[in-house]
Amino acid sequence: MRFLKKRVTGGSPMVRNRAVKATLLVAILLGLLLVSVPVLRCESGSKSSEFDELRLLRRVMGLVHNNYVKEVTDKDLVHGAINGMLQALDPHSTFLTEDMFKELQVETRGEFGGLGIEITLDGGVLTIVSPIEDTPAYRAGLKAGDKIIKINGEATKNITLLKAVKLMRGPQGTKVTITIMREGFKKFKDFTLTRAVIHVHSVKKQVIEPGYPYIRIVNFQESTDSDLTSAIKEMGGDEKIKGAIVDLRNNPGGLLDQAVKVSNLFVDKGLLIVYTDGRAKDQKMEFRSTNTGKHYKFKVAVLINEGSASASEIVAGALQDHDRGLIFGVKSFGKASVQTIIPMENGTGLRLTTAYYYTPYGRHIQKTGIVPDVEVKDDLEKKREEGQEDDSKIKDKDQQKKPQFPRPVVDLEKDKVVQKALEWLKSDVTVKQFKDEQKKKVLPNTARAR
Repeated sequence: MRFLKKRVTGGSPMVRNRAVKATLLVAILLGLLLVSVPVLRCESGSKSSEFDELRLLRRVMGLVHNNYVKEVTDKDLVHGAINGMLQALDPHSTFLTEDMFKELQVETRGEFGGLGIEITLDGGVLTIVSPIEDTPAYRAGLKAGDKIIKINGEATKNITLLKAVKLMRGPQGTKVTITIMREGFKKFKDFTLTRAVIHVHSVKKQVIEPGYPYIRIVNFQESTDSDLTSAIKEMGGDEKIKGAIVDLRNNPGGLLDQAVKVSNLFVDKGLLIVYTDGRAKDQKMEFRSTNTGKHYKFKVAVLINEGSASASEIVAGALQDHDRGLIFGVKSFGKASVQTIIPMENGTGLRLTTAYYYTPYGRHIQKTGIVPDVEVKDDLEKKREEGQEDDSKIKDKDQQKKPQFPRPVVDLEKDKVVQKALEWLKSDVTVKQFKDEQKKKVLPNTARAR
């Protein structure tokens, strides 16, 4: 029997074909992340009540097959029953048809076709987790938390993630119109985007002051840890860097092993970085920092926002729990469920939620997110939104390829989060000292409340 593959929630309409690996991933939608696990056991119950329920299902199928107004096949009925069963569990457990399973034989390597967004189902509503920087979606002004009401005029109510991805994917240069509802909108708004091959450079850097570099991680792909190591080495490492800003804003995630390796560069040796927990023993795994290799000692400020998810939250959570970095920004997205991909007969498959992941101190951040140590609201998104045009309105093709609101060119006068992070990095206050001071400020208020 073939091995199963585990993944974490999420998915993305921009992916390219490759053989499915036995690697645990943490989510860029349809760049969802995988890990090899032992084959799950299917235990058949012996209670008569279970067989009664199965007989009921078979009877309903028979009635539908013989009496429904239109002719339906057994295959349609079985697939529909399985879909309904899984959708009743959670938005991420899904039955994969032959075509859907083929699409999941795809993994992000830094170049893929689509719009440049990660999507999820939030309360059954198709929702944008984050637009990826320098993509059609980012340039059009789409934002984390936007609700996708329609895709090319087709309502997304009761849609599956994989179907939504399929609708948004297409040949490079073709257009797709998505209808968005956003907090503050009085009515729906259409965004017409031109599909493109997405080239994602995972790590970007800039020295904002001598000894204080700004490092932006766009997503977590196969080369992220080596690219980050090279960037830090180029800027002087521990010898020249006094403090670094690591920007994870609007980073929707990526490979779990890369999140672990990035965290490993900053936390001390042998420390727990993240662990997963489920009902089965093989779903219980721990990932720790290595006892060898580079572990940098300079101060670290991590930036997050509502578009930071999955792998980004693993890094932020690990550095926060171990007092290795101070977290600035606003609460992250909150995505922490793990799916196992199970190959089935006839080329079909099953994607089943089998575990959650937790920060080193046992925090479960599904839907709750990482709460920053220093809350600072970022008004850059508003400025980006105000300055954007739909791709369909841009006639100059060269202008389409050129990001209208580039990062990581950091404007300290405009980016309040970077300002605040840099202010702390240049101070003599350590992470622990800062947190202790915050506790002292809270305790008197608590006492008075009593």
